[in-house]
Amino acid sequence: MSRAFVKEMEHEAAVPVPALSLPPGVPNRITPAGAARLRAELDALQAERSRLRTDDRAEARSRASAIAPRIALLEARAGTWVETPCAPHPDRVVFGSTVTLADLDGKTRRWQIVGVDEAEPTAGRLSFLAPIAQAALGAEVGDVVRVRAPRGEEELEVLEIVGC
Repeated sequence: MSRAFVKEMEHEAAVPVPALSLPPGVPNRITPAGAARLRAELDALQAERSRLRTDDRAEARSRASAIAPRIALLEARAGTWVETPCAPHPDRVVFGSTVTLADLDGKTRRWQIVGVDEAEPTAGRLSFLAPIAQAALGAEVGDVVRVRAPRGEEELEVLEIVGC
């Protein structure tokens, strides 16, 4: 292994990890499924990094550098997770539940309310701190919630609540 490659790998730990985007005093909640998904990603990235450390090619060094920040982030965040199980049959929108909302035009949106680290809106997972989630938490089927959106205030009706 070349000395340059060793030095590059030594600097991985120095990658700055962004601060958690949580208000002070708010625990970094995560669903058990989200924690499992992110731990599996971390395990796969760590295994890949181990394989790359034995490869002297420039592509391997480049890939190792590319995955180092994600590894550092997942390692740091995993230590702050508070796994929060969700209710199997909630009568109100709670952390971990999936809620279907309809706007005044009848357009529906379906979101699972999850932790900040597992949120992925394109996959239907919304952080519990997002405005829509904040408006929906605690609501029951039939309730109308108000959400401040870029286009102005929206009213959304809770159509369905599904647990885990």
